[in-house]
Amino acid sequence: MMNTIKPLKSASSLLMLLLVLAGCSVAPTYERAEVTTPAAYKEMLAASSNWKEAQPSEEVARGDWWKIFADDSLNEMETQAMAANQNLKAAAARLKQSRALRQDARAGLFPQVNAGFGANRGRAAPASQGLPDNARMPTSTTYNAQLGASYELDLFGRVASSVDAATADMQKNEALFQSVQLALQADVAQAYFLLRELDAEQALYAATVELRSKTLKLVQTRFNEGDISELDLARAKAELATAQSESLGLARSRAVAEHALAVLLGKTPAEFNFLPRPLSRITVNIPAGLPSALLERRPDIAAAERSMAAANARIGVARSAFFPRLDITGSAGYESASLGDLLNWSSRTFLLGPLLSMPLFDGGRRQASVDRAGAVYEEDVANYRQTVLNAFKEVEDNLADLRILRDQTQAQDNAVQAAERAAKLSHVQYREGSVSYLNVIDADRTVLQQQRVAAQLDGARAKSAVSLIRAVGGGWDKRSGSETHMAKAE
Repeated sequence: MMNTIKPLKSASSLLMLLLVLAGCSVAPTYERAEVTTPAAYKEMLAASSNWKEAQPSEEVARGDWWKIFADDSLNEMETQAMAANQNLKAAAARLKQSRALRQDARAGLFPQVNAGFGANRGRAAPASQGLPDNARMPTSTTYNAQLGASYELDLFGRVASSVDAATADMQKNEALFQSVQLALQADVAQAYFLLRELDAEQALYAATVELRSKTLKLVQTRFNEGDISELDLARAKAELATAQSESLGLARSRAVAEHALAVLLGKTPAEFNFLPRPLSRITVNIPAGLPSALLERRPDIAAAERSMAAANARIGVARSAFFPRLDITGSAGYESASLGDLLNWSSRTFLLGPLLSMPLFDGGRRQASVDRAGAVYEEDVANYRQTVLNAFKEVEDNLADLRILRDQTQAQDNAVQAAERAAKLSHVQYREGSVSYLNVIDADRTVLQQQRVAAQLDGARAKSAVSLIRAVGGGWDKRSGSETHMAKAE
């Protein structure tokens, strides 16, 4: 009797020890990698005193940031793109996949239950029954119906670490979806402003063609009257044809830009037609915020951080392979030689038992898995820090662009005014015969060139504003503590 009790006590003690070990994860404690964060952006005139510690907020919606431009056409296009763009739909499908994978990993936390029914027909070998080789053995049929269950007792956190990794992957894909959405919104806005910039340039060429057509009539009249030589007439015709040719070149660029915008909206080029609408000057005041806020606003930074967390959890999965694994399995049901007797109480059967497995030698495979998981984590740390550096650079680049473009636009306005004044004087002097037609041509070319540069600068300012909004992570709402300043046309 005593000999029976001791093994039972030993088994109970071992079971209690395993239950205590259950849930003891061998994964390293996750800590977000440190990054150098400046107190303020270099391009900001003064540092804000409202500095705060960055908190993860990748789940915060980016907001309808494009409404800062107060443009109904742009608002409508952004709505269309969100509903029909195929790249965004693909990103949403990838997010669904990651959520399904997380659910698949979580299934390991629960027992797996299955049911089965079947019939077996067979005959045993005479030798297996201790009979002569020529002994005749009967053929029998066995029916069985059973309910089985299995459960892995998560001794060292293998399953929990797998769930943590899958959860981090899902969160990474959520952030990547936000990143694709933000990129799409920015691409639509920039394509829209590019089209309007090209429309502004085409309007300049339309006015130039009209002006040079009138000039050609004047030159033709003076040539007919014998006041000038045919050289001036030929030059006037050449200038008109040049303006018409360059206008057609712009039309070609505009067609390509219009087709690109159509695809962003989820349409074929044949389904989309953007009526000409020259761009007027747009000025916006964009709250760039603090560098510390960038860590919580940029979806690509959030994705890089979650990738780092997933890699850390997979180190735990790899380490757990060095420790015992305990699987508890069981089944209960009925087994009978006759289908009619299958559900009789006397036909019941069951099987229950734990299986403790421990790998002893694998030629270094487990250690290789741990080393690889550690190296993946180190790579993700480096990628995270590089992503942060790139984010700071993009914000600084666009802040510098807007600052310099503002000053450049003012200087360009002065250049346009001076060129227009010079052209006006050259036309007067030509009609009076005090200058040659070359002076008129040169002055008109300068006006067109300066006006084109001014239109391009207006487009660059609008597109840089979009780029800055994208660089700081999207829109603003009450949760971000910043205000949106509506655009105004000058």
